[in-house]
Amino acid sequence: MSENYIDLENISDLHRLVQYTPPKHPLISVIEHTDFYAKRPKTDGFYRFGFYTISCKKFEGYLKYGKGHYDFNEGSLMFTAPWQVIAPGANVTVDEGWALFIHPDLIHGTDLGRKIHQYSFFNYEANEALHISEDEKQIIKDCLAKIEREYAQNIDKHTQGLIVSNIELLLNYCDRFYDRQFYTRKKVNSDVVQQFETLLKDYFSQSSLIDVGLPSVKYFASKLNLSPNYLSDLLNKFTGKTTQEHIHLELVDKAKSLLWGTNNSISEIAYGLGFEHPSHFTKIFKTKTGKSPSAYRHVN
Repeated sequence: MSENYIDLENISDLHRLVQYTPPKHPLISVIEHTDFYAKRPKTDGFYRFGFYTISCKKFEGYLKYGKGHYDFNEGSLMFTAPWQVIAPGANVTVDEGWALFIHPDLIHGTDLGRKIHQYSFFNYEANEALHISEDEKQIIKDCLAKIEREYAQNIDKHTQGLIVSNIELLLNYCDRFYDRQFYTRKKVNSDVVQQFETLLKDYFSQSSLIDVGLPSVKYFASKLNLSPNYLSDLLNKFTGKTTQEHIHLELVDKAKSLLWGTNNSISEIAYGLGFEHPSHFTKIFKTKTGKSPSAYRHVN
């Protein structure tokens, strides 16, 4: 059976889907989830929105996001970037919640537009949602109310700037709350760090990586059932280094032992470590140690 994708390119398309009145602003809207789930087509289709979404949900049922199904019977915030795939089950019922929809054109050319990719939670998985306290929920709702109030009145030269400023304020609060969540789940996250370190050392303990190649961030994230962004953010919070930095450091450590303990050429070492091009190996090694592999071998 072919998968049914429902593509919504703009805010007006979304309003028509859920039988809402036309949006008060063409590039931003807030919709109560009770209305969205009550009026959306009851299909098992996959939705792809051409805009950012920030959702606060408390519902019964299951949500399919990417390849997994997640139970969200607790209140939480979830973020998606444009064109991510999401599919609420036909049996989902919503107790409470809202969703903020932001078209990329609204923030194009602004400081927020240039740095929104830094809010990595837009690429987390649904099971990595932000769980917020009642006080935190109220802070988010205050930001949302200012956004709604601003786009609901007559648009003037100040409208875009004020809306974008309040969106950025909301995102900054979410960034803070995610930091809090990383640490309140310290035991779980410490276990993940240990599991990652074991996987990393096991991978590089192979005698040669010619056949399997260098590991990617995605490889380790998949092994740990996390999104690549979430894993990197978690590691950065607890170790001060991203997943890619850990991979490169482990790679350099193994390279050092090969430079010290074998007579293999630099190219042979590079291929044995999984590099397709020795020059790439040399570049990473020099970046991490300040010396080229040949210079390092000579000095040591």
